[in-house]
Parts: sequence; structure tokens; C-alpha cells
Amino acid sequence: MLSQSVWDSSETDLIITSSPVTNLAARKGASLCLTEIWVHGDPAFARGKRIPLVGAATLSGRWEVQASDRLAIELESPDDVGAIDCFVKNEEGEEVGFVHLDLAAIRVLASGHIETELESIPSTDSEATSGSTTNELLKQIIGRHICVESAWSSKNKGSVDTSGSKRKRRIAGDPLIAEDVLVLDHIVISGEISSERIQEAELAKLKSLGLTLIRQFHRTRVGQYLTEAISTLQKAVQLAPRGHVDLPPTLSQLGILYTDSFERTGNISDIDQAISAGQKGVALTPNGSRYLPARLSSLGSSFLKRYERTGKPSDIEEAIAKQRKALALLPRGHDLESSILNNHGNSLVLCSGSGGDPSSKLDEGILALRKAVEMTPDVHPELPMWLSNLGSALRYRFLQTGNPVDITEAISAQQRAIALTPEGHSSLPTLLHNLGTSSSCRFDRTGQLTDINEGIETQRKAIELIPKGHSDLPLRLADFALSYKNRFFISGNPSDLDNAIAKLQQAINLMPPGHTGLTTMLHNLGQCFSRRFDHNKSAADIAEAISTQREVVKLTLKEDPRLPGRLTNLAMSLLQRSHWSRDISGIDEAISLQREAMKHTPEGHVSLPNLHENLAILYKARYSLTGTTGDLKMIMSQYKASACHPLGHPRKKLEGAKSWARFLHQVDPKSPDIILAFDTALGLVAVIAGLEQTVQGRYNLLQNASGLALEAAAVACVRAKPDKALEWLEQGRCLVWGQLNHLRTPLDDLREHDEALAQNVEEVSKRLDYAGASRGLSQSEMSIPEKLALETEALDHLNLARQWEELLETVRGIPRFRTFLMPSPCLDLLEHLPDAKLGYVVVINVDTRRCDAIVLRAGWGRPFHIPLPNFSFETAKKYRDVLRDHLRSRNLLVRGGEDATNMKRGIRPYLGGKDGEDPRLRISKMKPSSRKLPRRIWWCPTGPLSFLPLHAAGIYARGASSESVLDYVVSSYTPSVTALTDRVKKHGSINRTAAGLFLTSQPNPNVRGYSPIPGTTKEVQSIYAMVMESKGRAVLREGDELTVNECLEHMKNFSSIHLACHGSQNANMPLQSRFIFHAGPLELSTILKSNLTNADLAFLSACQTSAGEETLPDEAVHLAAGMLAAGYQRVVASMSSIGDKPAQQVAHDFYKYLLSRRREDGFTTGHNFDGTLSAYALHHSIRELRGRLEGPDSDDSLLTWVPFVHFGY
Repeated sequence: MLSQSVWDSSETDLIITSSPVTNLAARKGASLCLTEIWVHGDPAFARGKRIPLVGAATLSGRWEVQASDRLAIELESPDDVGAIDCFVKNEEGEEVGFVHLDLAAIRVLASGHIETELESIPSTDSEATSGSTTNELLKQIIGRHICVESAWSSKNKGSVDTSGSKRKRRIAGDPLIAEDVLVLDHIVISGEISSERIQEAELAKLKSLGLTLIRQFHRTRVGQYLTEAISTLQKAVQLAPRGHVDLPPTLSQLGILYTDSFERTGNISDIDQAISAGQKGVALTPNGSRYLPARLSSLGSSFLKRYERTGKPSDIEEAIAKQRKALALLPRGHDLESSILNNHGNSLVLCSGSGGDPSSKLDEGILALRKAVEMTPDVHPELPMWLSNLGSALRYRFLQTGNPVDITEAISAQQRAIALTPEGHSSLPTLLHNLGTSSSCRFDRTGQLTDINEGIETQRKAIELIPKGHSDLPLRLADFALSYKNRFFISGNPSDLDNAIAKLQQAINLMPPGHTGLTTMLHNLGQCFSRRFDHNKSAADIAEAISTQREVVKLTLKEDPRLPGRLTNLAMSLLQRSHWSRDISGIDEAISLQREAMKHTPEGHVSLPNLHENLAILYKARYSLTGTTGDLKMIMSQYKASACHPLGHPRKKLEGAKSWARFLHQVDPKSPDIILAFDTALGLVAVIAGLEQTVQGRYNLLQNASGLALEAAAVACVRAKPDKALEWLEQGRCLVWGQLNHLRTPLDDLREHDEALAQNVEEVSKRLDYAGASRGLSQSEMSIPEKLALETEALDHLNLARQWEELLETVRGIPRFRTFLMPSPCLDLLEHLPDAKLGYVVVINVDTRRCDAIVLRAGWGRPFHIPLPNFSFETAKKYRDVLRDHLRSRNLLVRGGEDATNMKRGIRPYLGGKDGEDPRLRISKMKPSSRKLPRRIWWCPTGPLSFLPLHAAGIYARGASSESVLDYVVSSYTPSVTALTDRVKKHGSINRTAAGLFLTSQPNPNVRGYSPIPGTTKEVQSIYAMVMESKGRAVLREGDELTVNECLEHMKNFSSIHLACHGSQNANMPLQSRFIFHAGPLELSTILKSNLTNADLAFLSACQTSAGEETLPDEAVHLAAGMLAAGYQRVVASMSSIGDKPAQQVAHDFYKYLLSRRREDGFTTGHNFDGTLSAYALHHSIRELRGRLEGPDSDDSLLTWVPFVHFGY
């Protein structure tokens, strides 16, 4: 955290040097009459500018510049002028005095880096002062400080003055400034001057030299100029007599320079000198002085700097007290208010980490920093640093509360700071470092590798820009190391951990003794050694970790809020060593340390869930060795406290909840708390993957929770609770698609009750839907403005999510809607199943512990549970892997490429290998149906079974008649039961005017890796002809005729679509899965952003459209599920490759069936096209294809017809 000093105002001339003037024509006793001022130095006027003076009308001894001549004081090109001389002449034309004005020094004055009494002049960049500002300063300085010093000779004109003091006369100006217009007024004669005046002139020279050196330092950042400036002002302080008017501002300025020196060198004596000088300057400043607030604030900043170094509580208290007093004395709206607010905010933020009431101080500090930023224009040179300070404060609060809005706003503020800072600026390393630290910090919540990679790269740039030997270097190296350590948790790359240790050791070696940051570095180094021990089991690493962490705990004060974390890490390192050495004494000490850590943690602290979980882990370790009942109770109570704590990071609480549920099931499977434990865990999964994340971000976060719902369902089945198993599966699976479905839920009932509320819900849901699918992630190659735009979008997204939660709370407050968009209880799911005449829904739960089927049918009062003792998770996983390997080895992942009519590519007769096993689930034989339309089964598989073709399950044996599911039922798939029941509710809601079919073929995409698929042209032309012949509504666009945007428009205007093209499944970025067109890719994310209110049937005649992603088996991450989420009622897709010719045959028979049956009563009437019978049509077309194949039960034939699948209603 950096504080920014306020450079307060000077009460006397620190810019102008008034030297004694010789060879003047004035005579002792002669009256003085001034007539003109001549200004020399402006290149536009080689002979100088003449400005007439006239005597004041009302007072003698006063002269004024006439109103008509006031503009003459301005220079034509002020930025090109280094200095000017102003000569004052009397009525005889004799030069009676002059003043030398150093305009370079004036520009330093304008920069805000030195003290100035000209508070009405706004600060600008010291290297780019505007001409208008220079002229305004020039006017005022001439008006305030012009003087005439007249040397008097002795009566003998040529004699030498040996008195030690020349007798002089001084003419001083006293201005009247009205609306920034100069009036040179009140020129008076001050009488004879003694030798003290010569001393004063020497003092003025020292001050002028000091300011020139300050200007050079701020321009070049060369430390020599700073050292010389300090030395010069020290001489000025020593030369100035007690009570001299220049002493307070010079002392205050000296304090500021010492603070600058401390920031560069880290020399503790410098900050002590800064405080001493600042205190003297404040003490000598009279109460009521308009310069007192700035001097108090600068002194407060020095105290803050020393606190950052030493951690001494009295220093932070002094810092806050000085800033508070400065604000109280400052008039509202004063130019210095933003500077002092920034300093005050920094002090409060740092103080929030030193005990007391941290949250109130932190909030007050952020409020002050925010106000400082809001009242500062973009052109202000200090705004970037103030923005960065605000971002650091918000990051610190995020670490306390976990509120994602804080870290997003922090990154946005710090990116804006960098955008406002020119390349090469001295503050750029600090700004980059703060941004990199915030990006790394956000990674802890999002788990997005882009955040941690961005943080590391930004911190690397900052370190490269830091001057060698700068005192900030070790602190920045330490933060850089933490980013590497955090990335190790995701990457598992040992080099990340090695880098972290190396950089921490480098930082520690550079730290001066006694620095308060040293213990933090040692603490982090101990953690890194502990993590590396996990990886390599090196005794040296765990010994180093424990030794370092013991030393850190010893050096940490009891009131230090960091103590609990340090005690915890020491305890966990002791546990690691005990696991390795089987030494129970280490566990006992670890438990004692952990309990002490909790004792020192205030209630409501964000880290409490972590501490509870760690204590449970420690008791569990001891219980495994002793079996003590007391330890067992502590384990369960601590896990429960971790999971149910109202605050804390959801990901950390989820770990506690999972451990709680699993341990309960292990030691007390009949405990009623098991239900609560799994309820809590699955509820936290929804919080982690909340709507404030992008869809892609949610998928990334859900990988850590994969399989939890299946585990919970298995436990429920053990307890003979299939209804609870079903609820948990629905709550914890297909979470992202469920969220998208909620955002598109019809609001007719709510609109009847409260139209305005319904409209609000609809608007926010649409914006959230769009934000989740469209918001991109920051990439390292992006420019700062591009990254800033993304952070602004992220902040808007967070605010939308917050509005959504508030709206849900409002709606659920209405008794009639108390369960609005909550996970559906089992009875609600059973209420909206497909008609009992149509068939069954079969959910198959595949967990590592057991496998079960849950069968649902409309009219049944409860789910029917069928245990599957002869099937296992390992069996399903083996079949999945075998099938995947066969498909990959035969290049069956891309449509086309070779004639797939026969598909003979050397496949072994039995894909499963021995004993006639087949990579498809066997089911009990069913009697063939005699009904005209066979019964349907909607399969809802889980885990690795999601990747296997259940619709082809059967017995395929040599020399015997084969039987499969295809022979008895019509199979469809559904990602979840809710996805199906929602379509049952929506059935028939499509606008009949949109009924029709849009078709496209994309046979020759100019994309590397995708071969031509010429059969698609014949496929769509044949279908189009059939539809038109039946007087249906259809549009066909082929190849280059169709752009992506035109395709989206047709998707909005037609209820059904047929896409004959290549498909691409992106496992790492599911929303970037796409259809390959000639004009470019049509991505799933683009489709999801469209408002497809009339979507009915999507026939995806492409490969990989229902392939899924193995790391997220229960999220149905594939194009088919994505099209369901986009609003389609039903989707025809493929599980793997489809041959070009078989694809044509299946599509032709599919539409022929649909068009011939569409007039049958009970389904559809008239000429409208819809997909109600699509499952039957696909079943029919697959049977037709199977009948055409030679050896229909050979592996070649199976791989020809098996890929075609139906999803939805």
C-alpha cells in the first residue's frame, strides 16, 4: 500500500531569487517615481516588453498597471522560456531595480511537488506544464514578489564600503488578485537595509537551488539530485534565524524529501529525520494558517511510512490523527482535499490490519479513497496512484469478506490507473505491481488460469522496471513469489514452487533488518517449503518449513491479526511431519496451536471456515491413531462448523462440507446429519458456480465438484431414499444448463400477480443470460483499454447477479411463489413427466461406491429404485475408454474424409475384448411391443455412462441372434429430468407462424483439418424437395450463400433447423464448440445469446455434437445439450463420427417419416412442420439404415448406426 504525500503551501518566496542590484542611479533622499516595468526573456520580443505604470489614484507611494496593459505580462511561448528578468525604471528612465524569475522553477511549483502558496493554481505534470498555467503563475509572482533594491554609494562616489552592510532601499509588491487579473499595487519604500538583508538573500538563493534540484530529481529520478536537495535545504534551515517566516515551509519540505529518500533506500534514519523535520514545521506553523492542513497531512504520511516499516501501533495512530486534523482544518472543496483524503484513506486501510474494529476502519478508508478519486479530474498527475491505492484497499477487503465485487472493482481501478500513466513514468512499476497482485488474488476465487497468468506477467514487468537498489524491490519480489505459489496449486508444476522459494529467498536477503515485512516473507517461505514437502517428501523441506514458521510465530505479536494464519500453517506443517513419521506428539502440538489460532480469530472473520476444517483434519489424524470417541465428536462438529459458517469463501466451505458428509457416511451411515451435510455441500456448488461468473468460468469451477451429486445419490440409495437421490442428482448435475433455463423461464403466472415485478425479472434475466455467454476473459496480449473494458463488463455482471438475487428474494416473499426457481422437489418432477402412455424415464447413477437405476413414470407416486449390483463405476469407465480409443484409432471423430458406406477399417470383432463383453450396458430383455408406436425410454445416465450408447445396449454374439434396446423401445436422452419436464410444460407453446424448416449445407469449409463433405449438398436438397412437395414451409441456403448472422436470423424465424456440416467440440472451452460454415464458425455461445422463442427441432447432421467432456461428465458439455439450453425442444445429434453416405440416408428417412405422419391425430394437424415425432422418426431411420448394412451386428455396422441419438421431448 502506497501513501501519497501532500506538498503543502509555502508562505514565502521559494522560487524567486532577489539579488542585490548595483550601479543604480538613484540618489539618497531623492523621491521615487516609477513609470514602467520592462520584461526581458521572451523570444518573441528581443528588446523586451514595456509595461507602463501609473500612480495610484487614491494612495501615494503606489503604482498600478493600467487595465489595458495587463495582458502584456503574458508570454507568447511560456514553455520555451527558461527565465525572465523584470526591470523597474523611474521617470528619468533609470533602472532602479529588477527581479529574476526562474520559469523552470515556476513549472516545478505548478507540478505540485513543492510547497506553494498559490493554491488557486491547479497541479499539472511537472514535465508538461501548460502555457496558460505558466502565464497565470507569472502574473501572480510578479504581482507578489517584484522588488527594487537600490544601492547607495557613500558621499565619495568611488569609495569602498567597508561597513559590512550596504545601505539599500527595497520596493516590495503587495498584489490585489481579482478573477486571476494582476493589479500591481502598493509599491512602497522600506528604508535602509542592513547586513541581515544579505543573509536573507543568501537564504533565498539556497531555497532556489533546492527547488531546482527537486525539479531535476522529479524529472530524472536520479538519487544524487535528491541528496543534494536535502543538503541544500538543511543549510537553509540552519541559516534561517529563529522565527523566520521561511522556516516552517522549509522544514516541511525537508520532511517530504527525507520521506522520498526513505522510499528509495529503506534507510530507517531517513524516515526518522522526515518525521522530526515535519513535526518541527507543524509546530512552527501558527494555528489558523492556511498551510497547516497540508503540513499535517505530509507529516501523517511520514508516520504511515514508518508504520509500514516497523509495525509500531503508535505510528499508525499518529498518521490517522494528523490526517483527521488536516481534513478538519481544510475548507470544503479545497484543492488539497483529494490529496489529504487519499493519505487518510491509506492510513485507515493499513490500520484495519492492526486490531481494533478492522471492518469499520477499512470501510471508512475505502470511502475516503473513493471520494479522493471521484473529486479528481483525469488530467491530475496523482490520479493514477490514487486509483491504484483504492484498488489495493478493495483487494484487501476482498481478502476479508470474499465479496467478488471488491476484487473486480479493484482490478478495474488499477487498470484505469495504468491507462492514465505514460510509458516511462516513475510510478509505473508500482501501478503494474498492484494490478498484478490483484489479478493473482482474484484467481483464488475464480480458479481462472488467465487471472494468475496475467498476475504473474504483470508483476514480472513491474520488477523489470524497478530501479536497482530500490527499497520496494524485496516486497515486490515477495508478492511475485506468492503468485507462483498459487499457480502451483492448479498447475502442479514443481518449477512454479521452486520459483516461489527462490524469489522469496532473494527478497529476504534484500530486506533491511527489523523490517515489518520480513516476518511475512519468512511465513510465506515456510508455506512454500511445506508445499514442496507434499510433492517430494524431502525431510529437509519439512524441517525448514517448521523451523521458519516457529520463528515467525515467535516474532508475531499476540494482537497482530496475522497470528491465527501463522499458527495454522505451523500446525499443518507439524501434521505433515507426523503423517510421515507417525509421531503423535506432533499432532497434539498441532491441535493446541490450531485451537489457539481460533481463539485469536474474531467472530465473523472470513477465515473461520478454514480454521474449523483444519482443526477437524487434525482431530481426524489423531483419531486414526487412537480411536478416541472425543476426537470423533470434534471431527464432526468442526467439519459442520466449517460447512455451515455464514461467511467465508464458498470453495473453502465446500471442502469442509464434502469432508463432513463423507466422514459421516464412513463412521455413522445412519446419522441424520448426512442429509444436511450433502444438502449443504450441493447448495455450495450452486454458490460457487453462481451467475456472476461467465458460463465458461462456471464450468471451470465445477470440475472440483464433479461427481459430488452422484456420491450423494448413492448414499441416498443406501438409505432407501430414491426420491432424495433424484433431488440431489437434479440439484448437482447440469447446473449451468439449469441456470440458463431458469433465466428463460416463462413468467406468465408472476405477470398476472405483479406485472412490474415480472418485467423486472425478465429484463435482468435476459441481461444476465447475455452477460454469462458473451463476456470474454482478459488475455495477456490485450491492451490496457481492452482489459479495462472487460473489467467494466465483469463489474456490471456482478451487479446484475446481485440484482437477480434480490429479485428472487422479493418474488419468493410472495406466498404463492415461495419456491420460485428453487430446485424442484421429487413430487414436482413426477407431476410433469411425459404421458404414461409414451414411456419411462430411466436415471442411472454410476458412483464409485455403487450403481443404481431410478425409474420414473407419470402417475406413479414415487420413483422406482432398481439396484445394479453387477455393474460398477470401473466397468463403465473401462467401456468408455475402450470405445473412445477405438474411435480415435479409426479417425471416427470427423464427418467425411472417406466413403463411410462400409466403414471397414480393421476393427476387432468384439470391442470389449474377452468373453463377448461389449462396451454397452446390458439390460434385461423386454417383450417386443405390439403397439403401432413403441414405448419410449428417456435415458438420463451419469458419470462415465454418459459417454456410452445406451440405446444400442444389448447382446451381440457370434452365431446367435442378437438383441438390443433398439429392437424394443424408442430411445431418447435427457441431460437431466428437469430438462425433460420443462419441455413437457412448454409443449405446444411455439408460434404456428414460425413453424417450418431452415436447412443449410456447408460442404467445403476452408478450414484446416476439415475435409470436404459433398454428401451434405445432396442431403439438404433432397430434404428441401420433400418439404416443399408436402407444401411445408422451408428455406435452403448452401455454402457461401449463408453468413453466420443470416443463419441466426433464420433460426429465429423457423421452428426447426437442419445443419449439415462439420461440428467441433471444444473440451477446454465448451461455449466455443462450433459448427463450421464457409463464412466462419457458428459458436454455441453465439447461439445461446440469441432469443429463440420458437425453437422446436434441431437436426445436427454433424459429428461430435453429443460427445461430451470427460472432466465434466455430469454437465452435458456438448452441442446437443447446448441447443437444448438455447431453447430447442428436441435435438438429433451424433455421439461420434457419422459417415457421409449413412448421414444422408438417415436424414432422408427421418424427414420422410415426419412428413408422412404429421397429419395423424394426437400429434399435429395441417401443413405445419414440427418435430413432435422426431424420436420415432430417428428410431425408424436407424432401423432402416441397420437393415441396409451387410452384417448388421458387426462392429463396422454398429459404428455406422450407433452414433445417431435423440435428445429432448
